Amino acid sequence: MRALLEDWLRAVVATPGLTALGDIDEARRVLLDDSLHGAALVARFEGSLVDVGSGGGAPGIPLAYAEPEREVVLLEAERRKCEFLEQWAPPNARVVWGRAEEQATDWAGVAVAKALAHPSTAAEWCLPLVRPGGAVVLWVGPSAEPDRVATVAARLAGELEDVRAGFLVLRKTGPTPEGFPRRPGIAKKRPLA
Repeated sequence: MRALLEDWLRAVVATPGLTALGDIDEARRVLLDDSLHGAALVARFEGSLVDVGSGGGAPGIPLAYAEPEREVVLLEAERRKCEFLEQWAPPNARVVWGRAEEQATDWAGVAVAKALAHPSTAAEWCLPLVRPGGAVVLWVGPSAEPDRVATVAARLAGELEDVRAGFLVLRKTGPTPEGFPRRPGIAKKRPLA
């Protein structure tokens, strides 16, 4: 597994437009090790995993290798990035070309996002995908505002369950409310919080 992940990591760094990281050691820390750092949080929730805005595959590809029995969906809006993901997706992962706002709702056990958008916007894109009882795991930086994310979660039948260094965990408490997800682009233009 580690050799396959190292090959994927080198391909991410070598492919223009997937990461600004040029140093393989830094890329390993940010894209691979940090992705796997969230594996224990993700493992708390059963069912399919969707990596929203998968980009070059972090955190979805490392998580797919960490949990080979779990179905993993790598959701990406840019076709060029999907083509890259298709080359590197492990057997338990499939690539979906599309936007989060255009996907079916209430189906995934867990949605993950790393460097997708502001955490409150990422929460709005991810929560509708998750079924009641499931969760969203967001990789966040030190400037994340948990109160704003909690406000968004409450509007989308969710609640902020866990805050820890580098992560926010949102539990889905009921079905996605009527009117969500909003049309593509609206969450970013007019955030809920």
